[in-house]
Amino acid sequence: MTPNPSPKTIHVFGSLNMDLVCRSPHLPQPGETILGTQFETLPGGKGANQAVAAARLGAATRMIGRVGDDDFGHQLIQGLQNAGVDASGVAIDGEVSTGVAAIAVDSAGQNTIVVIPGANGQISDGDVDRLTTQLQPGDLVLFQFEVPLPLVMVAAKAAKAQGATVIVDPAPARTDLPPAFLRTVDILTPNQVEAGQLTGLAVTDVATATEAAQQLVQRGVAIAIVKLGDQGVVVAENHRTFHQPALPVNVVDTVAAGDAFNGGLAVALAEAMDLEEAVQFANAVAAAAVMVPGAQPSMPERSQVAALRLGLKHL
Repeated sequence: MTPNPSPKTIHVFGSLNMDLVCRSPHLPQPGETILGTQFETLPGGKGANQAVAAARLGAATRMIGRVGDDDFGHQLIQGLQNAGVDASGVAIDGEVSTGVAAIAVDSAGQNTIVVIPGANGQISDGDVDRLTTQLQPGDLVLFQFEVPLPLVMVAAKAAKAQGATVIVDPAPARTDLPPAFLRTVDILTPNQVEAGQLTGLAVTDVATATEAAQQLVQRGVAIAIVKLGDQGVVVAENHRTFHQPALPVNVVDTVAAGDAFNGGLAVALAEAMDLEEAVQFANAVAAAAVMVPGAQPSMPERSQVAALRLGLKHL
């Protein structure tokens, strides 16, 4: 699976966090104290995760965001650069701390996450300008909601006006997305919880995910992709829907699986794969990611995705 040469750049407008990961046999209930088994600090943030995912798969990738002028912030920028991401669009803000995410992971690989935005919450019009000044028609821009929604909406509208493909991961979920914003979105990629919050439906399986995806398209999104974890993904656009099953792999850690999917999807579309092929590729990227612990450390190289797809094909 050799990357196709592509002049398109993937731009990621979003968050950079340091992930503080606690591992334990099970996730604590409210009021419960349990003993954990391991603690790690790992680079994360949905935006940075998606940028690393795209870069490791061979795409020209830019990150636009903010960090604090602290050890975590400088480590995050260095991590992006080490992964091949152009981090020149990441501003260093001396007034606030770098964003952090406190993540609890159980023995089954399920997780809960609390995010403290820090510098991510200070995204401004200047950051939007850093995005748009280097956009070219045909480029792809990835957005998430770990930075202020008003700035995401401004940046998405500007990117759309410049001929870019706008891909939005609506996480953390919001219920107040204006119809005008949804009409700027080329591809919306909620997970089942987020799809339920966006539509008011109880999304639990392929049938209900299909209903939710179709509803999102009716609201103005060009393509809706609902991520269902081990049930795969459901894709809807105006003239069709389809279900792509997940790849059967040994799940170690689901942290950032959705980010791996989005990064893989953007890379596939930048290489002119059709939608079904792009979703299949993105599914394989996500499958490779859940086999490895951590957020950015789990983002696979292109060769790993190719080996996984080839191995499963021969089972």
